[in-house]
Amino acid sequence: MSKFANGLYTIMNPQKYIGNGKPRYRSGWEHAFMRFCDINEHIIKWSSESVRIPYYNPIKGQRTTYVPDFLIQYRNKNSQVVTELIEIKPKGQSIVESKQNNAQRAVVAVNHAKWAAAQAWCKQQGITFRVITEDDIFRQGGSKRRR
Repeated sequence: MSKFANGLYTIMNPQKYIGNGKPRYRSGWEHAFMRFCDINEHIIKWSSESVRIPYYNPIKGQRTTYVPDFLIQYRNKNSQVVTELIEIKPKGQSIVESKQNNAQRAVVAVNHAKWAAAQAWCKQQGITFRVITEDDIFRQGGSKRRR
């Protein structure tokens, strides 16, 4: 599936979805993550775009709202319940690289401002914030990260 996919996700396990209405995916990566949340037996509940966090946009110079992609709750390998706020982003929008132009660097700066606000919000809630890139979604073979 293309990373530019867009549409409504059809939920297979509605008892796990805690959002309102059908979730909308805005990329193939988000669609893949929705499917993962929906069918993974360790995911207890999940929602899409259900949290709103105020933050200061350093490019526009004003306060606005950040809506992270997912809120999930799952049982880890020790059967502990873990709650995470998840953002799905291309790696190129996550780190500043020397080959980027000013517009691309601005996107990274805004993302970092959003993520700093999300980390502070999550700390208050006692949960974790994580950015997931294509490297995490499509990791195959080799060492797999355990939670």
